Amino acid sequence: MAESVRQLGALMRKEFLLEWRQRYALNGMLLYIVGAVFVCYLSFSARRGLLTPIVWNTLFWIILLFTAINAIAKSFVQERAGRLLYYYTLASPQQIILSKILYNTVLMLALAGLGFIVYASVLGNPVQDVGLYVLSLVLGAIGFAVSLTLIAGIASKAENSATLMAVLSFPIVLPLLLMLLRVSKNAIDGLDRSVSWDEIGIVLAIDAIVLVLSWMLFPFLWRS
Repeated sequence: MAESVRQLGALMRKEFLLEWRQRYALNGMLLYIVGAVFVCYLSFSARRGLLTPIVWNTLFWIILLFTAINAIAKSFVQERAGRLLYYYTLASPQQIILSKILYNTVLMLALAGLGFIVYASVLGNPVQDVGLYVLSLVLGAIGFAVSLTLIAGIASKAENSATLMAVLSFPIVLPLLLMLLRVSKNAIDGLDRSVSWDEIGIVLAIDAIVLVLSWMLFPFLWRS
């Protein structure tokens, strides 16, 4: 057990070191968030009445979704075949997928938090229940990280991985996004938190199912 934890920590440290050495990818994601928020600001600055709380919420989750896809799509694409073979001799496939899921979760939490701060600062903050909205951000970041990491691993085996990832992620991300939109809309309206328990339970169930599937199916994908 201790050895597995040590190997998992080493794999996560490797992910952070690679990201730090290739800072252009992280800078690109930050630029994408700021650029998308600025475009939204230019679009609605002249007509503030059009930016209703529903539109405000929907735009933010669309920005966060595309940020997640761009951030996580490179999880396996940047790994060369020789490096993957080297990992195969050092760690189990379960540790590989868990390390990438944990790293992408940390990355998405940081991007979601930063995105919300920039978005709310530029376009205003209509959220009445900030705690519930932050909870939806945390659940969304975890859900995107878990589901898109597995899909990125599957898509990396194909030649046109970007197109395949977009197609495969649709049936998983769509129900997750719908539930997150409902929870965040309840937070904006300031409704009682008990109203959102069903949606939160569904999001947690989706995350758990995809995590179990990743644990079970990735070894077969890894050996291929």
